[in-house]
Amino acid sequence: MPDLNITSVPGFMAGALHCGIKASGKPDMAMLVSDRPATAAAVFTTNKIVGAPVIVGRKHVEQGKIIGCVVNSGCANVCTGKRGLSDAEKMCSLAAEHLSSRGIHGELNQFLPFSTGIIGHYLPMQKVAEGIARLVPQLGSTFDHGEQFAQGILTTDTCTKQAATKLKLGDTVVTIAGACKGSGMIAPKMATMLAYIATDADVPVSLLRRAVRLTAEQTFNCVTVDQHTSTSDAFVCLANGRAENPRMTLQSRHYRAFCDALLDVADSLSRQIAADGEGATKLVTIEVTGARTAAEAKIAAMAIANSPLVKTAIHGGDPNWGRFVSAAGYSGASMNVDRVRCWVGGIEVFGRGRPTGVELSTVETAMKAWHVNIRVDLAIGLESVRIYTCDLSREYITINADYHT
Repeated sequence: MPDLNITSVPGFMAGALHCGIKASGKPDMAMLVSDRPATAAAVFTTNKIVGAPVIVGRKHVEQGKIIGCVVNSGCANVCTGKRGLSDAEKMCSLAAEHLSSRGIHGELNQFLPFSTGIIGHYLPMQKVAEGIARLVPQLGSTFDHGEQFAQGILTTDTCTKQAATKLKLGDTVVTIAGACKGSGMIAPKMATMLAYIATDADVPVSLLRRAVRLTAEQTFNCVTVDQHTSTSDAFVCLANGRAENPRMTLQSRHYRAFCDALLDVADSLSRQIAADGEGATKLVTIEVTGARTAAEAKIAAMAIANSPLVKTAIHGGDPNWGRFVSAAGYSGASMNVDRVRCWVGGIEVFGRGRPTGVELSTVETAMKAWHVNIRVDLAIGLESVRIYTCDLSREYITINADYHT
């Protein structure tokens, strides 16, 4: 819903500004704050090398109630030892200290720190401290404040990524809205980026944790750009309960409706990440059907999505569908080889062990579209999966060869 963003959720305010981390002068300090402690759930990267904010965030979110998120971009605070941990904690304490002047009182462990950017650099804490002090008085709940937040969390992204929806739970209208960043170092080992979703729904913490975990697995964990799992990835959902909707239980229709809406918002954000992959010129959807298990469907889909030969063929609009089928073949997923089928843009190009005879010029047209759809049926079961990725361009090499300098 283009007229909604994260500050459209009642009880949330946000904002961003430039505090001096980014040489470009673009916003590099952002905050998202609830006016009351919100039920919180989060998932983080599975990389063994993690940023200090991930370590602190994992600890803080365990207690289940969070007031706000404080984010800096331009420096990841990764591989920075004890000083990095101290700096991440300091971001939380500064947020708590300055928000008290606005009547929002919380403990240090009711804030989550996030940092994104270059690995191996210490945070310039004087700039960070001054940035938080200047930002807190500017936080607000207008649409523009939500746009500022979406801008302030970006690194190599070329655009903001936002999504929102409304739903009715009984007679109560609930809003769910999110913003995320992600363009490079995108691989599905949770969470693949930084993503924030806010809602005024009243959701018990155990159910919110379950919803976030399942949503992540079906959306953010189904995005890949470059197979490189970040050290700073996180997906957090804050539910402040302002809507006072009917009580949710695991089996209630209200919880199912909430989960479906949360999934829709996260799916939109995931698709936007893939579309804005570093150097990307095309969004690519890979669907694998007919798999023996869901895990094998994902194995096959990821093999196709991560193949440099597949991604470069898509970039060039080359109708070389053999790359899609062969990638599924080496993935390790079970398949009925004699009945495997493949479609490009809805056009069946391979079936029952042989080409279908379709004109390659027709396939080439589908391959040159901005959104390329590839489907492979393994013909051995009933499970399926959908993966989002992008093409591999010359610009990707340029971005990452020069990223540090």
